[in-house]
Amino acid sequence: MVVGELTQERDVMVLGGGPGGYHAAIRAAQLGRQVTIIEKNKLGGVCLNEGCIPSKVHTAAAQSFQRMKPFQQLGLDTSGVIFDLPRLQEHKQKVVEQLLQGVVALCKANKIEIIEGEASFISSTKIGVENGHQYDTFTFNDVIIATGCHKQPIAEINPQALTPTSIWNLEDLPSELILYGNDDFTLEAATTFNSLGSKVTLIIPTGQHEFTFDPAINKELQRQLKKQKIKLYKAHKIPQFRFNEVQWEVRFEQAKNESVMLESSHLYCMEERKPSTETLGVQRAGIHLSDEGFIKINESCCTNVPSIYAIGDITEGPALAVKAIKQGKVAAENIAGQHSECDFTFLPRIVQTIPPIATVGMTETDAVENGFEVKIGESTLQTNGYASILGQKEGFSKTITDAKTDLVLGIHMMGAQAVEMISTGTLALEMVARQEDMLFPSYPHPSVNESMWESVEDLEGKAIHKAPRVTKQKVTSS
Repeated sequence: MVVGELTQERDVMVLGGGPGGYHAAIRAAQLGRQVTIIEKNKLGGVCLNEGCIPSKVHTAAAQSFQRMKPFQQLGLDTSGVIFDLPRLQEHKQKVVEQLLQGVVALCKANKIEIIEGEASFISSTKIGVENGHQYDTFTFNDVIIATGCHKQPIAEINPQALTPTSIWNLEDLPSELILYGNDDFTLEAATTFNSLGSKVTLIIPTGQHEFTFDPAINKELQRQLKKQKIKLYKAHKIPQFRFNEVQWEVRFEQAKNESVMLESSHLYCMEERKPSTETLGVQRAGIHLSDEGFIKINESCCTNVPSIYAIGDITEGPALAVKAIKQGKVAAENIAGQHSECDFTFLPRIVQTIPPIATVGMTETDAVENGFEVKIGESTLQTNGYASILGQKEGFSKTITDAKTDLVLGIHMMGAQAVEMISTGTLALEMVARQEDMLFPSYPHPSVNESMWESVEDLEGKAIHKAPRVTKQKVTSS
Protein backbone atom coordinates (compact mmCIF):
# COMPACT_ATOMS: atom_id res chain seq x y z
CA MET A 1 0.00 0.00 0.00
CA VAL A 2 1.29 3.44 -0.95
CA VAL A 3 0.14 6.19 1.38
CA GLY A 4 -0.48 9.62 -0.12
CA GLU A 5 1.82 12.31 1.20
CA LEU A 6 -0.89 14.93 1.72
CA THR A 7 -4.44 14.88 2.97
CA GLN A 8 -6.67 16.29 0.26
CA GLU A 9 -9.63 18.58 0.88
CA ARG A 10 -13.09 18.08 -0.56
CA ASP A 11 -16.45 19.81 -0.13
CA VAL A 12 -19.14 17.11 -0.28
CA MET A 13 -18.16 13.45 -0.46
CA VAL A 14 -20.70 10.74 -1.31
CA LEU A 15 -19.62 7.23 -0.34
CA GLY A 16 -21.27 4.93 -2.88
CA GLY A 17 -22.65 5.62 -6.34
CA GLY A 18 -25.82 3.54 -6.24
CA PRO A 19 -29.29 5.02 -6.89
CA GLY A 20 -29.29 6.91 -3.59
CA GLY A 21 -25.67 8.02 -3.93
CA TYR A 22 -25.75 9.39 -7.45
CA HIS A 23 -29.11 11.12 -6.89
CA ALA A 24 -27.64 12.75 -3.78
CA ALA A 25 -24.51 13.81 -5.67
CA ILE A 26 -26.38 15.35 -8.59
CA ARG A 27 -28.85 17.15 -6.31
CA ALA A 28 -26.00 18.60 -4.22
CA ALA A 29 -24.24 19.73 -7.41
CA GLN A 30 -27.46 21.37 -8.62
CA LEU A 31 -27.46 23.35 -5.37
CA GLY A 32 -23.94 24.66 -5.95
CA ARG A 33 -21.79 22.26 -3.96
CA GLN A 34 -18.58 20.64 -5.23
CA VAL A 35 -19.20 16.90 -5.10
CA THR A 36 -16.98 13.81 -5.10
CA ILE A 37 -18.32 10.25 -5.35
CA ILE A 38 -16.26 7.35 -3.99
CA GLU A 39 -17.32 4.08 -5.64
CA LYS A 40 -15.50 0.74 -5.34
CA ASN A 41 -17.37 -0.97 -8.18
CA LYS A 42 -19.65 0.64 -10.77
CA LEU A 43 -21.87 3.70 -10.64
CA GLY A 44 -25.51 2.70 -10.34
CA GLY A 45 -24.68 0.17 -7.63
CA VAL A 46 -26.29 -3.24 -7.23
CA CYS A 47 -29.68 -1.88 -8.30
CA LEU A 48 -28.61 -0.88 -11.81
CA ASN A 49 -25.90 -3.45 -12.47
CA GLU A 50 -27.12 -6.61 -10.72
CA GLY A 51 -30.54 -6.20 -9.10
CA CYS A 52 -33.51 -3.98 -9.94
CA ILE A 53 -32.84 -3.37 -13.62
CA PRO A 54 -31.55 -6.85 -14.66
CA SER A 55 -34.39 -8.56 -12.79
CA LYS A 56 -37.03 -6.33 -14.35
CA VAL A 57 -35.70 -7.08 -17.83
CA HIS A 58 -36.54 -10.71 -17.11
CA THR A 59 -39.91 -10.02 -15.49
CA ALA A 60 -40.87 -7.83 -18.45
CA ALA A 61 -39.95 -10.68 -20.82
CA ALA A 62 -41.99 -13.18 -18.80
CA GLN A 63 -45.01 -10.87 -18.59
CA SER A 64 -44.85 -10.26 -22.35
CA PHE A 65 -44.52 -14.01 -23.00
CA GLN A 66 -47.54 -14.62 -20.79
CA ARG A 67 -49.61 -12.21 -22.89
CA MET A 68 -49.02 -14.09 -26.15
CA LYS A 69 -52.36 -15.94 -26.03
CA PRO A 70 -54.43 -12.77 -25.57
CA PHE A 71 -52.49 -11.29 -28.50
CA GLN A 72 -53.95 -14.02 -30.71
CA GLN A 73 -57.43 -12.85 -29.69
CA LEU A 74 -56.46 -9.43 -31.04
CA GLY A 75 -55.68 -10.93 -34.42
CA LEU A 76 -51.91 -11.20 -33.91
CA ASP A 77 -50.46 -14.58 -34.85
CA THR A 78 -47.98 -15.48 -32.11
CA SER A 79 -47.93 -19.23 -32.72
CA GLY A 80 -44.24 -19.18 -33.71
CA VAL A 81 -42.97 -17.23 -30.72
CA ILE A 82 -40.18 -18.90 -28.75
CA PHE A 83 -38.13 -17.69 -25.80
CA ASP A 84 -34.39 -17.16 -26.30
CA LEU A 85 -32.61 -16.62 -22.95
CA PRO A 86 -29.16 -15.76 -24.41
CA ARG A 87 -30.76 -13.05 -26.55
CA LEU A 88 -32.55 -11.68 -23.49
CA GLN A 89 -29.18 -11.57 -21.69
CA GLU A 90 -27.78 -9.50 -24.57
CA HIS A 91 -30.71 -7.09 -24.28
CA LYS A 92 -30.28 -6.90 -20.50
CA GLN A 93 -26.62 -6.03 -20.85
CA LYS A 94 -27.42 -3.38 -23.45
CA VAL A 95 -30.05 -1.79 -21.18
CA VAL A 96 -27.69 -1.79 -18.19
CA GLU A 97 -24.81 -0.29 -20.21
CA GLN A 98 -27.03 2.45 -21.69
CA LEU A 99 -28.35 3.42 -18.27
CA LEU A 100 -24.85 3.32 -16.79
CA GLN A 101 -23.53 5.59 -19.55
CA GLY A 102 -26.41 7.94 -18.77
CA VAL A 103 -25.45 8.13 -15.10
CA VAL A 104 -21.77 8.72 -15.98
CA ALA A 105 -22.77 11.47 -18.43
CA LEU A 106 -25.00 13.16 -15.85
CA CYS A 107 -22.21 13.13 -13.26
CA LYS A 108 -19.81 14.61 -15.82
CA ALA A 109 -22.34 17.29 -16.82
CA ASN A 110 -22.73 18.25 -13.15
CA LYS A 111 -18.92 18.35 -12.71
CA ILE A 112 -18.97 15.55 -10.15
CA GLU A 113 -15.59 13.97 -9.44
CA ILE A 114 -15.54 10.14 -9.44
CA ILE A 115 -12.85 8.36 -7.41
CA GLU A 116 -12.52 4.58 -7.56
CA GLY A 117 -11.83 2.81 -4.31
CA GLU A 118 -13.24 1.67 -0.98
CA ALA A 119 -13.79 4.36 1.62
CA SER A 120 -13.58 4.11 5.40
CA PHE A 121 -13.60 6.67 8.18
CA ILE A 122 -10.34 7.54 9.91
CA SER A 123 -12.15 10.00 12.19
CA SER A 124 -15.30 12.13 12.12
CA THR A 125 -13.54 14.59 9.80
CA LYS A 126 -11.29 12.37 7.71
CA ILE A 127 -11.78 9.52 5.22
CA GLY A 128 -9.30 7.08 3.72
CA VAL A 129 -9.79 5.61 0.25
CA GLU A 130 -8.04 2.40 -0.75
CA ASN A 131 -7.73 1.34 -4.39
CA GLY A 132 -5.30 -1.54 -4.83
CA HIS A 133 -1.89 -0.29 -3.68
CA GLN A 134 -3.03 3.33 -3.60
CA TYR A 135 -4.30 4.86 -0.37
CA ASP A 136 -5.40 8.50 -0.12
CA THR A 137 -6.85 10.53 2.71
CA PHE A 138 -9.42 13.29 2.51
CA THR A 139 -11.02 15.84 4.77
CA PHE A 140 -14.52 17.04 3.93
CA ASN A 141 -17.10 19.63 4.80
CA ASP A 142 -19.97 17.13 4.55
CA VAL A 143 -20.29 13.45 3.70
CA ILE A 144 -23.22 11.25 2.66
CA ILE A 145 -22.88 7.52 3.38
CA ALA A 146 -24.62 5.52 0.64
CA THR A 147 -22.63 2.28 0.74
CA GLY A 148 -25.58 -0.11 1.00
CA CYS A 149 -25.29 -3.48 2.68
CA HIS A 150 -23.88 -6.89 2.02
CA LYS A 151 -26.22 -9.86 1.59
CA GLN A 152 -26.03 -13.41 2.83
CA PRO A 153 -28.29 -16.48 2.36
CA ILE A 154 -30.90 -17.05 5.06
CA ALA A 155 -29.68 -20.65 5.40
CA GLU A 156 -26.29 -22.39 5.30
CA ILE A 157 -26.05 -23.47 1.70
CA ASN A 158 -23.60 -24.49 -1.01
CA PRO A 159 -22.13 -21.43 -2.80
CA GLN A 160 -23.34 -22.93 -6.09
CA ALA A 161 -26.92 -22.02 -5.18
CA LEU A 162 -28.45 -19.14 -7.08
CA THR A 163 -28.91 -15.77 -5.38
CA PRO A 164 -31.27 -12.83 -6.05
CA THR A 165 -28.56 -11.38 -8.33
CA SER A 166 -26.91 -14.43 -9.92
CA ILE A 167 -30.20 -15.96 -11.03
CA TRP A 168 -30.57 -13.23 -13.66
CA ASN A 169 -27.22 -14.19 -15.23
CA LEU A 170 -28.23 -17.71 -16.28
CA GLU A 171 -27.51 -18.51 -19.93
CA ASP A 172 -29.67 -21.64 -19.95
CA LEU A 173 -33.23 -21.91 -18.71
CA PRO A 174 -33.44 -24.25 -15.67
CA SER A 175 -35.45 -27.40 -16.29
CA GLU A 176 -36.44 -27.39 -12.60
CA LEU A 177 -36.03 -24.60 -10.08
CA ILE A 178 -36.56 -24.77 -6.32
CA LEU A 179 -36.76 -21.42 -4.56
CA TYR A 180 -36.34 -21.11 -0.80
CA GLY A 181 -37.83 -17.79 0.31
CA ASN A 182 -40.94 -15.64 0.34
CA ASP A 183 -39.72 -12.07 -0.26
CA ASP A 184 -40.51 -9.92 -3.29
CA PHE A 185 -37.39 -10.97 -5.25
CA THR A 186 -38.20 -14.65 -4.72
CA LEU A 187 -41.80 -14.24 -5.87
CA GLU A 188 -40.66 -12.38 -8.99
CA ALA A 189 -38.17 -15.13 -9.82
CA ALA A 190 -40.76 -17.85 -9.21
CA THR A 191 -43.44 -16.50 -11.55
CA THR A 192 -40.88 -15.30 -14.12
CA PHE A 193 -39.07 -18.61 -14.61
CA ASN A 194 -42.32 -20.55 -14.40
CA SER A 195 -43.76 -18.43 -17.21
CA LEU A 196 -40.64 -18.91 -19.32
CA GLY A 197 -40.80 -22.71 -19.03
CA SER A 198 -39.10 -23.91 -15.84
CA LYS A 199 -40.82 -26.31 -13.45
CA VAL A 200 -40.92 -24.20 -10.29
CA THR A 201 -41.28 -25.16 -6.62
CA LEU A 202 -41.49 -22.56 -3.85
CA ILE A 203 -40.57 -23.41 -0.24
CA ILE A 204 -41.61 -20.91 2.44
CA PRO A 205 -38.90 -20.63 5.14
CA THR A 206 -39.57 -21.85 8.64
CA GLY A 207 -41.04 -19.37 11.10
CA GLN A 208 -42.32 -16.98 8.43
CA HIS A 209 -45.77 -16.14 7.12
CA GLU A 210 -46.39 -17.40 3.62
CA PHE A 211 -46.74 -13.88 2.22
CA THR A 212 -46.61 -10.39 3.71
CA PHE A 213 -49.27 -8.46 1.80
CA ASP A 214 -52.85 -7.53 2.58
CA PRO A 215 -54.92 -10.70 3.28
CA ALA A 216 -56.81 -10.28 -0.02
CA ILE A 217 -53.56 -10.24 -2.01
CA ASN A 218 -52.14 -13.15 0.01
CA LYS A 219 -55.22 -15.20 -0.88
CA GLU A 220 -55.16 -14.24 -4.57
CA LEU A 221 -51.39 -14.84 -4.78
CA GLN A 222 -51.88 -18.38 -3.48
CA ARG A 223 -54.59 -18.93 -6.08
CA GLN A 224 -52.39 -17.61 -8.86
CA LEU A 225 -49.44 -19.82 -7.87
CA LYS A 226 -51.73 -22.85 -7.87
CA LYS A 227 -53.21 -21.85 -11.23
CA GLN A 228 -49.71 -21.43 -12.67
CA LYS A 229 -48.83 -24.90 -11.32
CA ILE A 230 -46.10 -23.59 -9.01
CA LYS A 231 -45.85 -26.08 -6.15
CA LEU A 232 -45.91 -24.43 -2.72
CA TYR A 233 -44.52 -25.92 0.50
CA LYS A 234 -44.03 -24.49 3.99
CA ALA A 235 -40.95 -25.79 5.80
CA HIS A 236 -41.49 -26.58 9.48
CA LYS A 237 -37.72 -26.76 10.01
CA ILE A 238 -34.71 -25.44 8.08
CA PRO A 239 -34.24 -27.75 5.07
CA GLN A 240 -31.14 -29.79 4.35
CA PHE A 241 -29.62 -28.74 1.01
CA ARG A 242 -27.31 -31.13 -0.82
CA PHE A 243 -25.73 -30.82 -4.26
CA ASN A 244 -24.52 -34.15 -5.64
CA GLU A 245 -22.72 -32.73 -8.70
CA VAL A 246 -25.73 -33.51 -10.90
CA GLN A 247 -28.71 -32.05 -9.09
CA TRP A 248 -29.90 -30.58 -5.84
CA GLU A 249 -31.63 -32.59 -3.11
CA VAL A 250 -33.73 -30.67 -0.59
CA ARG A 251 -35.13 -32.42 2.47
CA PHE A 252 -37.43 -30.73 4.97
CA GLU A 253 -40.36 -31.29 7.27
CA GLN A 254 -43.78 -29.75 6.95
CA ALA A 255 -46.27 -29.39 9.79
CA LYS A 256 -47.24 -32.65 11.54
CA ASN A 257 -43.68 -33.93 10.91
CA GLU A 258 -44.44 -34.84 7.31
CA SER A 259 -41.09 -35.40 5.57
CA VAL A 260 -40.53 -34.13 2.01
CA MET A 261 -37.62 -34.75 -0.37
CA LEU A 262 -37.36 -32.75 -3.59
CA GLU A 263 -34.87 -32.87 -6.47
CA SER A 264 -34.05 -30.06 -8.87
CA SER A 265 -31.45 -28.98 -11.41
CA HIS A 266 -31.25 -25.50 -9.83
CA LEU A 267 -31.70 -24.08 -6.34
CA TYR A 268 -32.23 -20.46 -5.29
CA CYS A 269 -31.99 -19.11 -1.74
CA MET A 270 -33.38 -15.84 -0.43
CA GLU A 271 -30.88 -13.45 1.17
CA GLU A 272 -31.02 -11.12 4.15
CA ARG A 273 -29.18 -7.81 4.34
CA LYS A 274 -26.41 -7.11 6.81
CA PRO A 275 -25.04 -3.58 7.36
CA SER A 276 -21.39 -3.12 6.33
CA THR A 277 -20.68 -0.62 9.07
CA GLU A 278 -17.62 -2.39 10.50
CA THR A 279 -15.55 -2.17 7.30
CA LEU A 280 -16.75 1.41 6.90
CA GLY A 281 -15.18 2.37 10.23
CA VAL A 282 -18.22 4.28 11.49
CA GLN A 283 -17.14 3.64 15.08
CA ARG A 284 -14.05 5.76 14.48
CA ALA A 285 -16.33 8.57 13.37
CA GLY A 286 -18.53 8.22 16.47
CA ILE A 287 -21.66 7.47 14.45
CA HIS A 288 -24.54 5.93 16.39
CA LEU A 289 -25.91 2.57 15.24
CA SER A 290 -29.11 0.64 15.89
CA ASP A 291 -29.01 -2.66 17.77
CA GLU A 292 -28.92 -4.43 14.38
CA GLY A 293 -25.96 -2.36 13.23
CA PHE A 294 -27.75 0.05 10.87
CA ILE A 295 -26.85 3.76 10.91
CA LYS A 296 -29.35 5.83 12.87
CA ILE A 297 -30.54 9.03 11.19
CA ASN A 298 -33.18 11.69 11.73
CA GLU A 299 -35.87 12.86 9.30
CA SER A 300 -33.23 15.00 7.54
CA CYS A 301 -31.03 11.90 7.01
CA CYS A 302 -28.39 13.32 9.36
CA THR A 303 -26.55 11.11 11.84
CA ASN A 304 -25.62 12.23 15.34
CA VAL A 305 -22.50 13.79 13.75
CA PRO A 306 -23.75 17.05 12.15
CA SER A 307 -21.60 16.85 9.00
CA ILE A 308 -22.30 13.16 8.31
CA TYR A 309 -25.48 11.94 6.60
CA ALA A 310 -26.57 8.39 5.69
CA ILE A 311 -29.08 7.08 3.16
CA GLY A 312 -30.37 3.84 1.65
CA ASP A 313 -29.96 0.24 2.76
CA ILE A 314 -27.36 1.02 5.43
CA THR A 315 -30.07 2.90 7.35
CA GLU A 316 -33.06 1.39 9.13
CA GLY A 317 -36.25 0.61 7.23
CA PRO A 318 -37.07 -1.28 4.03
CA ALA A 319 -34.32 -1.92 1.50
CA LEU A 320 -35.95 -0.15 -1.44
CA ALA A 321 -34.33 1.99 -4.13
CA VAL A 322 -37.21 4.47 -3.91
CA LYS A 323 -36.32 5.07 -0.25
CA ALA A 324 -32.63 5.59 -1.05
CA ILE A 325 -33.39 8.00 -3.90
CA LYS A 326 -35.68 10.14 -1.76
CA GLN A 327 -33.22 10.13 1.14
CA GLY A 328 -30.38 11.11 -1.20
CA LYS A 329 -32.19 14.21 -2.38
CA VAL A 330 -33.22 15.14 1.17
CA ALA A 331 -29.65 14.77 2.47
CA ALA A 332 -28.26 16.91 -0.37
CA GLU A 333 -30.83 19.63 0.21
CA ASN A 334 -30.07 19.79 3.93
CA ILE A 335 -26.34 19.94 3.22
CA ALA A 336 -27.05 22.91 0.93
CA GLY A 337 -28.89 24.74 3.71
CA GLN A 338 -32.45 23.87 2.72
CA HIS A 339 -34.91 22.33 5.16
CA SER A 340 -36.01 18.99 3.76
CA GLU A 341 -37.42 15.88 5.41
CA CYS A 342 -38.26 12.24 4.67
CA ASP A 343 -41.53 10.62 5.65
CA PHE A 344 -42.05 7.04 4.52
CA THR A 345 -45.49 6.52 6.01
CA PHE A 346 -46.81 5.94 2.50
CA LEU A 347 -44.04 4.08 0.74
CA PRO A 348 -45.33 2.21 -2.31
CA ARG A 349 -44.36 -1.43 -2.66
CA ILE A 350 -44.37 -3.07 -6.08
CA VAL A 351 -43.66 -6.65 -7.11
CA GLN A 352 -43.39 -7.55 -10.79
CA THR A 353 -44.94 -10.97 -10.43
CA ILE A 354 -47.48 -12.45 -12.84
CA PRO A 355 -49.82 -10.69 -12.37
CA PRO A 356 -48.02 -7.70 -10.77
CA ILE A 357 -48.71 -6.47 -7.24
CA ALA A 358 -48.74 -2.85 -6.01
CA THR A 359 -49.68 -1.61 -2.55
CA VAL A 360 -49.47 1.51 -0.41
CA GLY A 361 -50.63 2.32 3.10
CA MET A 362 -52.08 0.01 5.73
CA THR A 363 -53.24 -3.52 5.09
CA GLU A 364 -56.62 -4.50 6.49
CA THR A 365 -54.80 -6.33 9.30
CA ASP A 366 -52.67 -3.25 10.09
CA ALA A 367 -55.74 -1.01 10.21
CA VAL A 368 -57.62 -3.27 12.62
CA GLU A 369 -54.54 -3.67 14.85
CA ASN A 370 -54.19 0.13 14.93
CA GLY A 371 -57.72 0.47 16.30
CA PHE A 372 -59.55 1.59 13.15
CA GLU A 373 -63.06 0.49 12.35
CA VAL A 374 -62.47 -0.38 8.72
CA LYS A 375 -64.58 -0.29 5.58
CA ILE A 376 -63.50 -2.37 2.60
CA GLY A 377 -64.24 -1.82 -1.07
CA GLU A 378 -63.15 -4.24 -3.81
CA SER A 379 -63.51 -4.53 -7.56
CA THR A 380 -62.42 -7.33 -9.85
CA LEU A 381 -60.72 -6.93 -13.21
CA GLN A 382 -63.09 -9.58 -14.56
CA THR A 383 -65.64 -6.82 -15.14
CA ASN A 384 -63.22 -4.13 -16.30
CA GLY A 385 -63.68 -3.26 -19.97
CA TYR A 386 -60.09 -2.49 -20.85
CA ALA A 387 -58.75 -5.53 -18.93
CA SER A 388 -61.09 -7.61 -21.10
CA ILE A 389 -59.70 -5.99 -24.25
CA LEU A 390 -56.15 -6.74 -23.11
CA GLY A 391 -57.06 -10.28 -22.10
CA GLN A 392 -55.64 -9.58 -18.62
CA LYS A 393 -58.61 -10.08 -16.32
CA GLU A 394 -56.77 -11.67 -13.38
CA GLY A 395 -56.66 -9.43 -10.31
CA PHE A 396 -58.52 -6.78 -8.36
CA SER A 397 -58.35 -3.42 -6.56
CA LYS A 398 -59.01 -2.98 -2.85
CA THR A 399 -59.52 0.25 -0.90
CA ILE A 400 -59.45 0.44 2.90
CA THR A 401 -60.97 3.40 4.76
CA ASP A 402 -61.73 4.44 8.32
CA ALA A 403 -65.47 3.91 8.80
CA LYS A 404 -65.76 6.90 11.14
CA THR A 405 -63.99 9.54 9.02
CA ASP A 406 -63.90 8.01 5.51
CA LEU A 407 -60.11 8.60 5.55
CA VAL A 408 -58.33 6.39 3.02
CA LEU A 409 -55.94 4.09 4.90
CA GLY A 410 -54.60 1.78 2.22
CA ILE A 411 -54.85 0.77 -1.43
CA HIS A 412 -53.90 -2.68 -2.67
CA MET A 413 -53.91 -3.89 -6.26
CA MET A 414 -53.01 -7.00 -8.17
CA GLY A 415 -53.28 -7.22 -11.92
CA ALA A 416 -52.66 -5.39 -15.18
CA GLN A 417 -51.10 -1.93 -14.81
CA ALA A 418 -51.21 -2.07 -11.00
CA VAL A 419 -47.62 -0.77 -10.76
CA GLU A 420 -48.45 2.31 -12.85
CA MET A 421 -51.70 3.00 -10.98
CA ILE A 422 -50.28 2.84 -7.46
CA SER A 423 -48.87 6.37 -7.82
CA THR A 424 -52.47 7.63 -7.78
CA GLY A 425 -53.05 5.77 -4.54
CA THR A 426 -49.81 7.07 -3.02
CA LEU A 427 -50.72 10.65 -3.88
CA ALA A 428 -54.21 10.18 -2.44
CA LEU A 429 -52.84 8.99 0.90
CA GLU A 430 -50.23 11.76 1.00
CA MET A 431 -52.99 14.33 0.39
CA VAL A 432 -55.03 12.85 3.29
CA ALA A 433 -57.76 11.86 0.87
CA ARG A 434 -61.16 10.72 1.96
CA GLN A 435 -63.58 8.54 0.12
CA GLU A 436 -65.30 11.49 -1.59
CA ASP A 437 -61.95 12.85 -2.83
CA MET A 438 -61.36 9.66 -4.81
CA LEU A 439 -64.96 9.46 -6.05
CA PHE A 440 -65.25 13.02 -7.33
CA PRO A 441 -62.72 12.99 -10.23
CA SER A 442 -63.54 11.45 -13.60
CA TYR A 443 -61.49 8.37 -14.49
CA PRO A 444 -60.66 7.71 -18.16
CA HIS A 445 -62.80 5.13 -19.96
CA PRO A 446 -62.02 2.50 -20.98
CA SER A 447 -59.04 2.01 -18.70
CA VAL A 448 -57.86 -0.30 -15.95
CA ASN A 449 -57.90 2.82 -13.72
CA GLU A 450 -61.64 2.36 -13.40
CA SER A 451 -61.04 -0.67 -11.19
CA MET A 452 -59.64 1.64 -8.50
CA TRP A 453 -62.65 3.94 -8.89
CA GLU A 454 -65.06 1.04 -8.50
CA SER A 455 -63.28 -0.26 -5.40
CA VAL A 456 -63.94 3.14 -3.80
CA GLU A 457 -67.57 3.08 -4.98
CA ASP A 458 -67.91 -0.38 -3.45
CA LEU A 459 -67.25 1.08 0.00
CA GLU A 460 -70.88 2.25 -0.05
CA GLY A 461 -72.23 -0.51 -2.26
CA LYS A 462 -72.32 1.82 -5.28
CA ALA A 463 -70.08 -0.16 -7.64
CA ILE A 464 -71.94 -0.54 -10.95
CA HIS A 465 -70.18 -3.64 -12.23
CA LYS A 466 -70.72 -5.70 -9.10
CA ALA A 467 -73.71 -7.71 -8.01
CA PRO A 468 -75.59 -6.35 -4.98
CA ARG A 469 -74.35 -7.57 -1.65
CA VAL A 470 -76.37 -10.37 -0.13
CA THR A 471 -77.50 -9.51 3.37
CA LYS A 472 -78.69 -12.22 5.70
CA GLN A 473 -82.07 -11.52 7.19
CA LYS A 474 -82.45 -11.89 10.93
CA VAL A 475 -84.89 -14.60 11.89
CA THR A 476 -86.72 -13.93 15.15
CA SER A 477 -88.61 -16.62 16.88
CA SER A 478 -92.10 -15.78 17.98
